[in-house]
Formats: sequence, C-alpha cells, structure tokens
Amino acid sequence: MIRNDIADLVAQAIRDAQAAGALPAFEIPAVEIGRPKDPKHGDYAANIAMQLARPARMAPLAVAQAIIAHLPAHPALGEVQALPPGFINFRLGDGWLAGQVAAIEASGGQYGNIDLGHGRTCQVEFISANPTGPLHMGSARNAVLGDSLGNLLAAAGWQVQREYYVNDAGTQMRTFAETVFLRYKQVLGLDAPLDKQHYQGTDIIDLARTIAAEHGRRFLDMPEEDAILELREIALTKVLANIRQTVERLRIHFDCWYSERSLYEPGGRFEHVLSHLRENGMTTQRDGAEWLLTSTMGSDRDEVIVRSSGQPGYYASDIAYHYDKFALRGFDRVIDVWAVDHQNQARRMPYLMRALGLDPQRLDILLYDIVRLYRDGQEVKLSKRSGNVITIDEVVDEVGVDAVRFLLLTRSNQAVMDFDLNLAVAQKDENRAFYVQYAHARMASILRRAAERGFPRERWADGNLDLLRHPAELTLLRKMADLSEVIERAALDLAPHNLAFYAQDLAKLFHAFYRDCRVLPGREDDAAGEGAAAPEAEIAAELSAARLRLVAATQSVFARVLGLLGVAAPESM
Repeated sequence: MIRNDIADLVAQAIRDAQAAGALPAFEIPAVEIGRPKDPKHGDYAANIAMQLARPARMAPLAVAQAIIAHLPAHPALGEVQALPPGFINFRLGDGWLAGQVAAIEASGGQYGNIDLGHGRTCQVEFISANPTGPLHMGSARNAVLGDSLGNLLAAAGWQVQREYYVNDAGTQMRTFAETVFLRYKQVLGLDAPLDKQHYQGTDIIDLARTIAAEHGRRFLDMPEEDAILELREIALTKVLANIRQTVERLRIHFDCWYSERSLYEPGGRFEHVLSHLRENGMTTQRDGAEWLLTSTMGSDRDEVIVRSSGQPGYYASDIAYHYDKFALRGFDRVIDVWAVDHQNQARRMPYLMRALGLDPQRLDILLYDIVRLYRDGQEVKLSKRSGNVITIDEVVDEVGVDAVRFLLLTRSNQAVMDFDLNLAVAQKDENRAFYVQYAHARMASILRRAAERGFPRERWADGNLDLLRHPAELTLLRKMADLSEVIERAALDLAPHNLAFYAQDLAKLFHAFYRDCRVLPGREDDAAGEGAAAPEAEIAAELSAARLRLVAATQSVFARVLGLLGVAAPESM
C-alpha cells in the first residue's frame, strides 16, 4: 500500500538526514501516516516531525524541512510540503494516479487485495440458526455479515472456511419434535393442544401436513416416544433442506455444516475435551455437578460443564465446539457472528478459551443488532402470508437478493437496521442498492455505446493515460487507489459495511466524472437518453481512448467491490 511506502520513505529520510548531520542521532520511532484533516492540504500527512522535536532539540517545522530535504524520490509522490507547526503533507502525483488504470487492468480483477492474513486459516461461523423453522430477517443480517466478512478476509490474505453450526441437540430439538407430533395429530383430526413451551408458529402446521401426506397415520400406530424421535429426524431433514435453499438464494456457500449432536457421540469431541480438562485440573465436583474452573481464569464464577443429572451444562457445547475448532482442526483464527442478545455469552468466551488452554485473542465474536422491517412508514412484524415472523424468502421474493444483501450492509452491525421494503424496490438514488448497481450498468452502457460508434476495446485499450488530468478524473482515481486501505481497515475492524460505504462513494464520484467529462466524441447520450453527458466541447479520439480506459477500470473496481459484498454487477438496468 502506498501509505506504507510513504512511511518507509520518511523513515529512510530521517536516517539519511542523521547521516548527513541535518538531524542529530536518536532512536527513530515508528512512522505513522494518516490523512490530513483538510483534503486541500494533500492526500497523506505525517506528524513525525513534532514527535522528534524534543529528541532533536529543534523546532518541529525545522525537523519537517530536514526530512523533506532528504526524502527519496518515489513515482507515487507529487508535491510534499512542510506546514506549521510541523506537519509533512504528501500529495500523490497525477501521473501515478493515472497509472493506476494500468495497475487495475493488470490485477486480474483482484485490485486492492492485501496480505494481512499471510495465508493463515480463519473460520467464519455464521447464521447457525436453530433448525426449527425457516430463516427470518434477523438471520439474514447474520448471513450477509458473515458471508461478506469471509469475502473481505479472503481479499486480505486469509484462507477462509465458512461454517454453519447446526443446533440439533438439546432441549429445543425435543420441544420442536413434540410440537411436530402434536401438529401432526391435529392435521389428522385429533385433539392435541399445544402447551406454552411448544413452538406456536404456523410453519410447523405446514410441515406436519407434508409429513402426514407422505406417511399417513403411521406415527399414530407406534409408541409415542418412538414417534417423536422419528419425527424429529424427518422434520430436521426437511427444515435443514429449506434452510439450505434459502442460503443458496442468498448466494452463500458453506464449506461445512457442523452438527452439534456429533459433539456428544460416544468417543466424540465432548468426551475428548472433558478428559483434557480433567487431566489439566480444570474441573471440580460440587453439588453433584462437574464445574469448569473459569474463576481461576479471571471470571467471577465457575461454569457447570456436566449437570447433576448427567446432562451437559449450558456452555458444554461452546467448550467442546471451540476446542474442536482450535485444538483439533487447527484454525489460526475463528470469528463467530452472533446476535446481540448473546452478548453475555460472548463475554464469557474468553474465560472458557483460557480454561481450554487457548489464546482468547484468536477468537472474535461479531455481534449484530436487530432488523426492523417497514412498509408505508409502519413497522411490519408479521407476515401477511403466514402470520409468522417474516422470513428471508418472503423478503427476497419481494425486493430481490441484491437489495437484501446490499441494504443490510448500509449500517454498522452495532446499529439497529431499519429495512424499508418500499424503498428497497424503488428505482431512485435514495435506494442505495439501486444507486450502486445503476453506476455499474452505466459504465457498461458507455463501453457498449463506444463499440457501437466505432470505438471497440481494441481501439482504446492502449489509450494514453497521461491525458487523464481533469480534476474529476483525478478524484475518481484517488478513490480507486484507496481500495487497499479500505479493505485493510474493514478487515481489521471486521466491518464489511465499510465496503458498502466505499461503493456508494465511488458511484457518486463516477457520476460526477461522467457529468463533467465527455467520454465519447460527438453527441453522448447516457443510458437513460438524457442527452450530452458533459459540458465539454468536442474531444479528440486520444482523450476519448484514455477516458474509456478509465471507465473500464472503474467498472472493474466496482465489480470487485460488489463481488466482495455478494451483490451482482449488472450490465444493464
């Protein structure tokens, strides 16, 4: 990244200035390069001169001037200035910016990739909703966050594995199976009222109807416990099949669907980790139960790992599952995407990790807030179709996959997401999904019209990039050159929404470029047939060729960013 290159140049300049006697000898601290508060001052800034003023026993501005005087040449740098009280401001050179078009062309669609991960492995576990019914819109936010984060981390140099943890063990599955059995009996005309603890959603009625159609009254002719156990497996298979279909609609592929039940198989992961903990003196017997000694790891309490009944404790699955991830499967890093109502559980995880002998820094838990759906200005909580909580499939049917994926990333995961169903289908700039996709479609349209007017790619592929000097061109190029830093910051912060913000900014700058810069000779109708796209007079074919290369490069970067977000880059709209 150019920011790192500038930091290296400044450090070298300090060493050279010391060798020349322009600066005294002192230990050189790490050089940090940031952005100036006022973009008019440059593209990057360093305050290192103010840090060095005391050890150098010089005025900060004099230190800055000494550094600049010894700064090695670099093709990316244009003007470099020292400003009071001691800032060093760097402006990227116009020629280097224009040359980013060639860099984008040579990147093979991978422009902006960085190597934070250095090929290390990172598992992203997300969605992992209970397999007791269809996925709802809260799970959609989880899905989009997790999948986009996986794409982002891969672009940042990690080997990413995506996993869905199937919660097919525990009391919720027993309750689910009982509910299916009761609904099955109701479908067959029997009186079988549900209790409060049973699932009340009508989707289980539909599931029971399907089972009754396939199996008739067979489950009424066997012992109830046998019927419940068999129905659990049938219902689980059907619900998981539905979840898989929904996941596929969202363009998500999981490398692994991991069964919670497998943790408790004879000789399985839970027995393995329990033996490990006992051997290391991390459990104790108390009140008939077995406790994990998390209090020795800084927690305010111990946790039950085996209840007095012999059943696993609340955190037993988390303990066995994460031990499996790190100690047995060997992931270097794990990221769990959880709803905000799991924040207390998230706070306990570092203590559990320490008790397992694992570094808590290798585990990140990304919490996200709720999704509220709105239609006609009113919050919508129930589906008109089913009377249940609104499902992902219903929203995708109404607004499309791209709107769901993009709009769910237009706010930080820490904020409540208000999803406007009316706006999501509106073809106007306020619909940010439409806005960014329209920008890509407009780029594709310009290139098609160029070919129609006798300017196919072979006529402009070698266009002279040195002609790109218009302020709107350079501003657009600056934004594209920022992509690697955007990917770095988003990957470090686990914040894929930053890519959605970047896409919106890039779209805005492209529209401004197209407004101010004529791309094709002659009359230039845009995709909507609005007439001349720019106030410039007739332009030469050489400048048109350079600008067509810029349009194609912008299209490539735009498609790259949309791809990281899992959003389609349409050629027309």
